[in-house]
Amino acid sequence: MPPPADIVKVAIEWPGAFPKLMEIDQVSACVYVWSLANHDQFALQHADSSNFYITEKNRNEIKNGAILRLTTSPAQNAQQLHERIQSSSMDAKLEALKDLANYSRDVTFAQEFINLDGISLLTQMVESGTERYQKLQKIMKPCFGDMLSFTLTAFVELMDHGIVSWDTFSVAFIKKIASYVNKFASDISILQRSLAILESMVLNSHDLYQKVAQEITIGQLIPHLQGTDQEIQTYTIAVINALFLKAPDDKRQVSCWVLCIYIYEMANILAQKQLRSIILTHVIRAQRAINNEMAHQLYVLQVLTFNLLEDRMMTKMDPQDQAQRDIIFELRRIAFDAESEPNNSSGSIEKRKSMYTRDYKKLGFINHVNPAMDFTQTPPGMLALDNMLYFAKHHQDAYIRIVLENSSREDKHECPFGRSSIELTKMLCEILKVGELPSETCNDFHPMFFTHDRSFEEFFCICIQLLNKTWKEMRATSEDFNKVMQVVKEQIMRALTTKPSSLDQFKSKLQNLSYTEILKIRQSERMNQEDFQSRPILELKEKIQPEILELIKQQRLNRLVEGTCFRKLNSRRRQDKFWYCRLSPNHKVLHYGDLEESPQGEVPHDSLQDKLPVADIKAVVTGKDCPHMKEKGALKQNKEVLELAFSILYDSSGQLNFIAPDKHEYCVWTDGLNALLGKDMLSDLTRNDLDTLLSMEIKLRLLDLENIQIPDAPPPIPKEPSNYDFVYDCN
Repeated sequence: MPPPADIVKVAIEWPGAFPKLMEIDQVSACVYVWSLANHDQFALQHADSSNFYITEKNRNEIKNGAILRLTTSPAQNAQQLHERIQSSSMDAKLEALKDLANYSRDVTFAQEFINLDGISLLTQMVESGTERYQKLQKIMKPCFGDMLSFTLTAFVELMDHGIVSWDTFSVAFIKKIASYVNKFASDISILQRSLAILESMVLNSHDLYQKVAQEITIGQLIPHLQGTDQEIQTYTIAVINALFLKAPDDKRQVSCWVLCIYIYEMANILAQKQLRSIILTHVIRAQRAINNEMAHQLYVLQVLTFNLLEDRMMTKMDPQDQAQRDIIFELRRIAFDAESEPNNSSGSIEKRKSMYTRDYKKLGFINHVNPAMDFTQTPPGMLALDNMLYFAKHHQDAYIRIVLENSSREDKHECPFGRSSIELTKMLCEILKVGELPSETCNDFHPMFFTHDRSFEEFFCICIQLLNKTWKEMRATSEDFNKVMQVVKEQIMRALTTKPSSLDQFKSKLQNLSYTEILKIRQSERMNQEDFQSRPILELKEKIQPEILELIKQQRLNRLVEGTCFRKLNSRRRQDKFWYCRLSPNHKVLHYGDLEESPQGEVPHDSLQDKLPVADIKAVVTGKDCPHMKEKGALKQNKEVLELAFSILYDSSGQLNFIAPDKHEYCVWTDGLNALLGKDMLSDLTRNDLDTLLSMEIKLRLLDLENIQIPDAPPPIPKEPSNYDFVYDCN
């Protein structure tokens, strides 16, 4: 008879004795401690690198083969460390702070230490520490740096548990942390933690945002972006993103690259202009690969920068506003009166009105009499007019050529510049998701948007010229407007997927995606996805579909056996831990465990300390039904995170929560888990794979192979000819 599921075999070690093998009951794991004399002074603790305490809440996580340690209780340990970090001995103090930084990762210990007003003690040490040890710093600089590093590490770990509100900290503490960004630029660990604290302050407290914004200037941040440490660069951009994200709406409306920061009226104009080019030079084009976290922060910065356009995108034009109407007059003047005086008022009023109406029609506006009415729809609102004016002023030759070229046509094939610009601006906002909050997991940034101070406007200028070119290639009329826009969107999306490094490279990619090329691509895709509807073909499909589904099932299970590294998201994304999960080769057990860093390949089963028998799995839930999506309010609102979330439910209340790294891994894992449970695989990936494999199999079976013997082995490679006189150069 198998042992009860809640009985586990563990090793328990304690100082001065050999480890003892024992069988303990998970439900009453703490009874072992309670049976000791002075049991309130002892506790069980995981003996691995985590050193987490066993409590009533987590005792169900004890697994067979675990090594536990009998040690002092969290309360007593917290009391001892609280006293030790106040020692007058520098060595003792340093050792105590090192231990505190390690223990603070455990929420049980953290609660006890915080109950002793430990956070206040650490903040006092930070506020007064520099002055107190100023003399010692000169002769014991490494020691002082380590002490400060451990102090800040302990503070970050304690605050990460969310027990203490960020609103409780003084201006003096904020000033001190901000000063470390300058003072300890050469000490990587202190700088990392200082930047992390500033980011958390901004993200978690509106009041602290105001105070941090007054202390941190772009001049302090730029040197850290110019360094070679990518982790420091990541922390620095994260602080910029946090300031940007939490800035009041009225202070965000500044030029895209007179960045978020200046938001709160910074003085160094030259440094502001340098920021984009510094990120481009020292981060994006640095001679090293960009890791996932840096890619995420660059993506967030890209999204927040484009979100500055949201106000103009959602602002309707006021037809009575003369300043706004003057922009339309300027568009007309540049196109048709470029060589005349702008204030020329010759002719009667009626004649001028008639001329303006004719010119507005040539410019391609829908409302010829009052083109201001064309900009009352949101989106794109006034943003479309801004783009048109930018194109007319900064690419004047191209603007005049497009307008005059189309206004002189009499064959109904003219491309309406005004209408096209409005719809194109709306399309570009949809493609770049202007106005949407950044995803928690996305890393999809485009280097080309970091190459110009007015990248969105330049993006528009390239695309409006593409639209005009495609219109001519399609020989389109006004009835074909929507078809042209669909082709242009496909051209833009295909070019963006290649991740061009510059706007010029993007333009070059578009040149190769002519309308003729798009037709070829579409035809090729249609042929590959051709769906034969005749009855014999449908019967053949139905016959071979089960074996194709079995092939897909085996592929999914094989991927689960290889395993995947998942990320544990928290409020400070860069500090996330990694964990790995994989299926055993016999498909009976899921092995999983925490990792210190993202692995370079597969993680062996024996290094994953936790197990979950597949037979114990009750259900697999996704999206909003996942327990961790119900708990995390911030993540629950993020559509992309919801689409990547799934959970395994087991026993009465056990759960294993996942956030997949991407949609592909999400489909692989949900399909594989459903296959293990004997359920249908319903993901989009399975449908696509099934369609592709069915199409290939049917085409193979329909080949005329009668009386043709297919060899089991490839034919031998023939010998080289004695000479090559038969070769003829067709060129």
